[in-house]
Amino acid sequence: MMPIRTTPWTLGLPLLLMLWLAHAFDIPQRLNFWLYDSLITAYPSSIAPDIALVAIDEKSLDQLGQWPWPRETHGRLIEQLDAAGADTIVFDILFSEPAPGDRSLANTMEAHGRVVLPLHLSPPSTNQLLATHPPAPLLAQAAASVGHAHVELDEDGIARGLYLRNGLGDRLWPSLALATHQMEAPAPSQARAAPYTNIRQLFRAVPLAGASGTITSYSYADVLSGPPSPDRFEGKTVFVGATAAGFGDILPTPFSGLRQPLSGVEFHANAYSALSKGELISRVPMAASFALAGAILLLLAIALPRMRPARALGLCLSAGLGLVIAYGLLLFIAELWLSVAHALIIALLAIPVSSGLRLAMTNRFLNRQLDELAHGPSMALPSASGRHPLQLMSHLRALLQPEGWLVAQDEETIEAQGFRLADAPALETEGRWVHRNNQSWIRLTRHPVRYTLGLKLPNDLSREAIQRYLQRLPLAENSPGAPDISPRENISARIERVRKATAQMSQMQQFIHRSFESMPDGIIVTDELGVIRFANRHIEEWFGEPMPSLNGLPLARLLDGHDPRESTPWHETVSETLTLAQARTVDLQLANKAFLIHFAPFALPGGDQSGIIANVSDISELREQQRQHREAIDFISHDVRSPLVSQLALIEQLKRNQGQVETSQLDQLGMLARRSYNLAEEFVQLARAEQLTETRFYECEFLAIAENARDSVSEQAAEKGIQLVLNGQEDLWLKGNAELLERAVINLITNAVQYSPRGSTVTVQVFNAGHEACLTVSDEGEGIAEDEMPHLFSRYRRQKSSELSGNHGTGLGLSFVNVVVEKHRGTIAVDSRLGAGSAFSLKLPMVHPVN
Repeated sequence: MMPIRTTPWTLGLPLLLMLWLAHAFDIPQRLNFWLYDSLITAYPSSIAPDIALVAIDEKSLDQLGQWPWPRETHGRLIEQLDAAGADTIVFDILFSEPAPGDRSLANTMEAHGRVVLPLHLSPPSTNQLLATHPPAPLLAQAAASVGHAHVELDEDGIARGLYLRNGLGDRLWPSLALATHQMEAPAPSQARAAPYTNIRQLFRAVPLAGASGTITSYSYADVLSGPPSPDRFEGKTVFVGATAAGFGDILPTPFSGLRQPLSGVEFHANAYSALSKGELISRVPMAASFALAGAILLLLAIALPRMRPARALGLCLSAGLGLVIAYGLLLFIAELWLSVAHALIIALLAIPVSSGLRLAMTNRFLNRQLDELAHGPSMALPSASGRHPLQLMSHLRALLQPEGWLVAQDEETIEAQGFRLADAPALETEGRWVHRNNQSWIRLTRHPVRYTLGLKLPNDLSREAIQRYLQRLPLAENSPGAPDISPRENISARIERVRKATAQMSQMQQFIHRSFESMPDGIIVTDELGVIRFANRHIEEWFGEPMPSLNGLPLARLLDGHDPRESTPWHETVSETLTLAQARTVDLQLANKAFLIHFAPFALPGGDQSGIIANVSDISELREQQRQHREAIDFISHDVRSPLVSQLALIEQLKRNQGQVETSQLDQLGMLARRSYNLAEEFVQLARAEQLTETRFYECEFLAIAENARDSVSEQAAEKGIQLVLNGQEDLWLKGNAELLERAVINLITNAVQYSPRGSTVTVQVFNAGHEACLTVSDEGEGIAEDEMPHLFSRYRRQKSSELSGNHGTGLGLSFVNVVVEKHRGTIAVDSRLGAGSAFSLKLPMVHPVN
């Protein structure tokens, strides 16, 4: 399967296509204007302090009468401003047509010397070519400079700037602000164009100071009728124009749009203010904008496929923020208007496009993986509640081997052995077993049929355990509940498939993990270099190494650290298993315990290399059994064989002297026979104790066991004149095997009698210690030597002092007692000193502990 990944092409081409679509719908231009307007209005410019405005407002129209006013009126305004000390007077009023008062106005203009007049370019009438409409000849000659009054409206109808030079093909006129600032004459056109062609050069955006009314203005009528005001106009450039509503040109701006448009004279005043302060903004050619967009596109197309989603989002947002910051710095510091809209759109679109591609590829990958999971191996563990009753009964029969069974459908028996449907009790609860002695019954419903199942179990100690097991089985049919409505949305359906597949994989992993953890043997799995990658809890316990330190540890180093060896070192065994791909089985010794480790190579997935599965088996019990087997052979060959040989020799002697049989010889023959019987009996009892399991346990009373044991030894004690004393009055109930427990207590009392001097006392005490039943057998014998204490319970080991005193035993009595106590999960302890007697103490768990 080819790898699924995002490449610069798969990301760059969709971004380029989306940018082209956005450009086709003028989205970058709108974004560019929005950015400009947002920054200009957020950080407005300030008006130069040497600018004033004389407004033809509603008040002036009311006082001075209907427009147009006589040219002499404008002359009187110039005289008032000249008297007030105005430096330059700029009229935003067109004087294109000659009028009777032109001479008077011209004289006034010449007297002041710095009056700027506007002109405009427009066709004289409909269907005529564009023409220049300068001021009347007398006024044009008297003006210090003439400038065009045109303001450029952008594609969205908002006035943001103007062309510093505009005119027809043969002459270019400066803007009103530029004419005021430089007092220059119109320049000849550099372009070879027809005289009627409109030519515009040097567009500059004007950073406005605010909406209408930002510039301090004075009413035309007030200035005309009042005394000169040098405090208002001294040394200032005064703009004169219409601000009255519905009179003169009105311009929508970034500050107001069409709600509160700006008058033309205010716009020109703002333009002059920005020009005088050097704040007019130049537009950067669109080629630079496209180059910037291409650079951002290339950067993101290369970087994003290699980045994580969170970092990719951070990069896109950082790129967008960086573009906005760079845009603002260029706008306010370098007075450059660079359109970053194309680049910004790419940075913003890269987030959803990249995420969409990742989602699409993830979706494709998930589909492939889900298809592979659907066709791959599964580990389905069907619930017992979903099995048909006939199949369920077949499985229970194979597992439990009941003495009888029955399966009935409604009131009709399907199959039965040793049962009748009439034997079934009243089954009121669905899916719950009802136990009656050794019979177990259950009612199941497999919609819409009702079944009755019955089992006749063996009437032994295993019956209760089987019935508890049956009670834990979930056999009731699951309720239908709400219908399973599969999601209709595509992504939701895939998420549901992933959830089910993940649950299935998790179930398989848990099944495998629990299987490995519950194995009776230790399991180690290595990679192709013999490094441990998995180990179950037995390895952690047996080697005494925590699981984190096992993972990543070389197997040979682990084995060397716990069982070093010179011949056939561990690294050779591990390396040969990997290099030769052959299994090995080696003995292992850990903490005085014997193990067998089996090395087996296995093929690792995704390559030709092999790893190792090492199976570590604890064979300590097997080795102990082998040792016991050898000791038993030695015991039989010596201890059992010796009295038998003596008996045979004595019998042969009696055959030779048939008429001279003496009583002593018969006594000796009986003694040897009894000794052989006792040896065989102790050997059989020890074997029975070793095979004892809890299935042969039942409730028994410990004090009664002690009493029976005392009675069994009382005759032997009386022969030596030894008094047996039993102290204990409380019934102590145990769960165990009373026969073997009684034999163990007999052995302890017999040993005490055998090794006690004549006329002494052997005391047996039975008492409880909270949750344990205790028994202590004390004697007044010679005691046990300290060096013999560690081997006291070893089988076939006899005390040296016993041999010297003539008490010949088998060495199995105390070993039998120890085995019986261990099988009952109890403990045995010895307190003995030479010359002071011995005390053997048993502690066994009680059925109902006393608190």
